[in-house]
Amino acid sequence: MGLIWQHSFTKEDKIRIREAIQAAERQTSGEVRVYFEQDCKDESVLQRAVKAFASLGMEKTADRNGVLFYIAFDDRQFAVLGDQGIHEKVTQVFWDRVRGIMAGYFAREEFVEGLVQAIGEVGRQLQHHFPYQKDDVNELPDDPVFHNESPS
Repeated sequence: MGLIWQHSFTKEDKIRIREAIQAAERQTSGEVRVYFEQDCKDESVLQRAVKAFASLGMEKTADRNGVLFYIAFDDRQFAVLGDQGIHEKVTQVFWDRVRGIMAGYFAREEFVEGLVQAIGEVGRQLQHHFPYQKDDVNELPDDPVFHNESPS
């Protein structure tokens, strides 16, 4: 099966996602990543998200405050996964709200806008619990990851 799904995201869409991540991270020491895959490969969306989280090295952040947005495009499934540091500080209501934001936009096939809004919400929560420090360093890249796509 080809990777036709990735072509529905223009260069401008990818830039907009990256800029949403950068805007969120300017408010916090937390880290945000977005990872797209074509499908879940006969695993649950959560299992795939956990594997993507590990493959991106997200558990290696100093404060364990990374958040991953995982999207399995062909399966029309997604997960939002927070590392130990942020997960201990927020309630399930927060994660449900973020998923609700995404689900609303995704149902209308407004994927970029759904991600931008959800990333903003996560940024606000990370800012509350992990405010930006002037010696903060960007621990992880900001570009969205398209599994099996060559870097552009």
